[in-house]
Formats: sequence, structure tokens, C-alpha cells
Amino acid sequence: MTPGCADARRPVAVTVTRNHGASCPEPIRYGGSDQMKTIQKDASPGPTRRDAFRMLAALGVASIPAAPVYARAFGFLRGAGDYRRLKMYSQRTGEHLDIIYWIDGEYIPEAIAEINYFMRDWRENAVQKMDPRNFDNLAAVHNLLDTSEPYLLLSGYRTPRTNALLRRRSRGVAKKSYHIPGMAADITLKSRSIYQIRAAALACKGGGVGLYRRSNFIHMDCGPIRTWRR
Repeated sequence: MTPGCADARRPVAVTVTRNHGASCPEPIRYGGSDQMKTIQKDASPGPTRRDAFRMLAALGVASIPAAPVYARAFGFLRGAGDYRRLKMYSQRTGEHLDIIYWIDGEYIPEAIAEINYFMRDWRENAVQKMDPRNFDNLAAVHNLLDTSEPYLLLSGYRTPRTNALLRRRSRGVAKKSYHIPGMAADITLKSRSIYQIRAAALACKGGGVGLYRRSNFIHMDCGPIRTWRR
């Protein structure tokens, strides 16, 4: 078994911090450095569904059955305490996200909606229903990297107009970017190099993985498996 894939970790906090200074709509509701850190591992078992519900109570979260959607190699997530968690922050909005979005085979709709809102197009303040398979990509890679540091999210959803704007500024932006249908994220970490993140993402085989050396970030999407460097 690959180290870091199935270590059960009990969450210490589940929080969503929004920038209330901005005039942002409510989220859509729907079903369905190269230097390595030494991380202290918690050998305690993962949370039960009841534990997680208590932690999510402040968000008013309730779970309803939904069919899990897996990218190809999500044995990386199975057995990891039967929950999936995302930790991210955005310098653009000043928001932080630390949330369990999947428990015991079920996505939590309200948690998914919070992630959708966090990953919105901040230029146009537009929210998209993101593909949860890419949340699974991000969570699996984070497990493999064995770090407690949250991702820095550089880009999540993009409207077609935002993507066209970025395309005029850089040849590295695809015309039919997977950011537009909500299937991609550009992320980085201070405690891991982009080469380490890329290696973990390639091991998961969950979609496209792009390395952007000059801008120091990794692109991950849940489209066809492929890789590139810029």
C-alpha cells in the first residue's frame, strides 16, 4: 500500500470562512518549497458518520444518499477512515475552507455546495456546479503528500469570459479549458514542491496533470488521463 494513502486522521476542525465584505451570492444548493515538513500523525480511528455530523452541525449540514463518483485510482481514498476532506485557502478572496464532503459512501450536498462557492470565479463572482471527481483527485493527492497544510487555490471555476481574458494574456490557457465546466483546479503548496505534487497526482491517475514551472503551480482535472509541462 502506498504510504500516506490510507492513514486515518481525525479532523480537528471543519470550518468555512467567507469574506463577508464582498457582495457574494449564496452558494447553489443541489443534491446528488521543496523542503519537507515533519507531520505528527494521529493514529486514532477516523470519525464515524455521527462524529462528522456533529462537526458539520455548525454549517447545518445533513447528508442524503448519493452515488459516489470515482476517478480511476481511488483505492487511494478507500480505507482512509471512510471520509474525504478538503483544505484550501484563497489569497484572492481571503477565504479558508476545511470541510468533510464525503462520508461512508455518500457525498454531503451542502458540503459540496460550499466547495462550489469557494471555487467560484472570483472575477465575476459566478458559482458553478463543480465535478466532485476532481475533489476526489485533490483529496487523494493531499493524502499521498502527507501534509496538514491546506492547498492554495489559484483557479477553480472560470466563466468563458474569464477564460478568454486569461487566454489573451497567456498562451498556456486552453481555449476549451476544463476550468469552464468546473472540472479543474490550479493549486500549490508551500511545504511540497510542484514536482512532488505532480508525482502524487500522476500516481492517482484521476485525469489531467499539468506542471507550470515559472508560475509554480499544478493543474489537476478529472478529464482524460494526460500530462504536460509549461
